[in-house]
Amino acid sequence: MKALVYTGPHTMRYRDEPEPAAGPGEVVIEVDAVGICGSDLHAFHGRDPRRVPPLILGHELAGTIVAGQGAGRRVTVNPLITCGACDYCRTGRDNLCARKTMIGMTRSGGFADRLAIPAACVIDLPPGMDARAAALTEPAATGLHALNLGMRALARPLPEARTLVIGAGAVGLLTALLARAYGCRDVTVGETNALRRASAARSGDLHVYDPATQRGPDADSVDLVIDAVGAKATRTAALAAVKPGGVVVHIGLMDWASEIDMRKLTLAEITLIGTYTYSMADLRAAVQALQSGVYGALDWVEERSLAEGAGAFSDLDGGHCGAAKILLRPEHAA
Repeated sequence: MKALVYTGPHTMRYRDEPEPAAGPGEVVIEVDAVGICGSDLHAFHGRDPRRVPPLILGHELAGTIVAGQGAGRRVTVNPLITCGACDYCRTGRDNLCARKTMIGMTRSGGFADRLAIPAACVIDLPPGMDARAAALTEPAATGLHALNLGMRALARPLPEARTLVIGAGAVGLLTALLARAYGCRDVTVGETNALRRASAARSGDLHVYDPATQRGPDADSVDLVIDAVGAKATRTAALAAVKPGGVVVHIGLMDWASEIDMRKLTLAEITLIGTYTYSMADLRAAVQALQSGVYGALDWVEERSLAEGAGAFSDLDGGHCGAAKILLRPEHAA
């Protein structure tokens, strides 16, 4: 089969790879569409020690089971492979399982014609669901999980809150669009990439600005801040913007350590929430939301062939792409 393989920093090779074989309790999925995630870019830069080359990256996908239980079913997947037995797994917080592994990290992922994955990770798609929408399930679930955590901590209902989302990549944009769908009337998105900023402005009733050159929300003025970037500068901006008693939800992991304004966090009773991925319930909810059109037309998604994947990584790395998400299509699905 063909696959796009991460072979070293800044190097992706489209080449022949062995066909995957389903182990006990596993299925083989023929991939229809697979998204490039920010974490795939971290690996591309050589900044993720968990992703060791050579490795087939990719964990945001939709396809069809072609071997194993349920052959013929159209599915998306939970890329986290959890133990199913620990306290976290048994209470529905499987994203916190200490024994979890992940496709595209500890085993081959979805930048390929086919991949093998445990059948327990499979999520059925509604009849007729488009592969473009279905492949957004994972980033949509990440934003849904984060927004739900933030809403639980707010002092007032979300429709009464002023919300700031920092970053208009797929997770940030999907989170902002979901906040609007949940009834939030004031959603602002900060994005430094001009192409992505224009794409976000076309995507919904959002206030969009450039944090590098334009003034954003005033200090101490925002009820809920969602940092979908996770850099030192965005953490600083999030803590500056949030109002006393407000909530900051931290999703992104661009930089792994920095100082934050602990004095404001304490004196203003700010709630700071770290959020990681999603649960199976979040993924199923994201499928339903995508199928029902909650996120709009999704015309900000760009599709390319898997064979063009190396160029897509280069374009994303250089900031030359305005799409919040690039989906790659294997030759059979193009």
